[in-house]
Amino acid sequence: MLTCFDVAEYFLSKTEEDAGDVISNLKLQKLVYYAQGFCLAMYGRPLFNERIDAWQHGPVCPALYHKYKENGSLGIPAPTDVDFRKFSKEDSELMDEVYEVYGQFSAWKLRNMTHEEAPWKSTPIGSEISQASMAEFFKERLND
Repeated sequence: MLTCFDVAEYFLSKTEEDAGDVISNLKLQKLVYYAQGFCLAMYGRPLFNERIDAWQHGPVCPALYHKYKENGSLGIPAPTDVDFRKFSKEDSELMDEVYEVYGQFSAWKLRNMTHEEAPWKSTPIGSEISQASMAEFFKERLND
């Protein structure tokens, strides 16, 4: 089983810093949330076990937030030592698809998108967003 940190490193490894392509903590949180949601919907299992909470600015994995909070709103440097062997083909393809679809958006666009979605809207601020609510919502998204 992957951790939220593995998923984050996978997304961060896709940035091209030379091209000005960076991922802030806020954007990273949303990419990790979308990856978790689609994994639950498509495969009936979580991509990682760490919790995702409803915070003021949308879904947040607290453990991941605390790891990168010193970056503030700046881009997080791409990791240089990711072991891609730990990612199954299924998980890699899922994360590549999430990055292709959602990686193009700014952190604030992603934040605003999650504010319109049931898992965040139906969870009190500070509480955990249930995997069941994420699975249900993202299954509907797949069927649209």
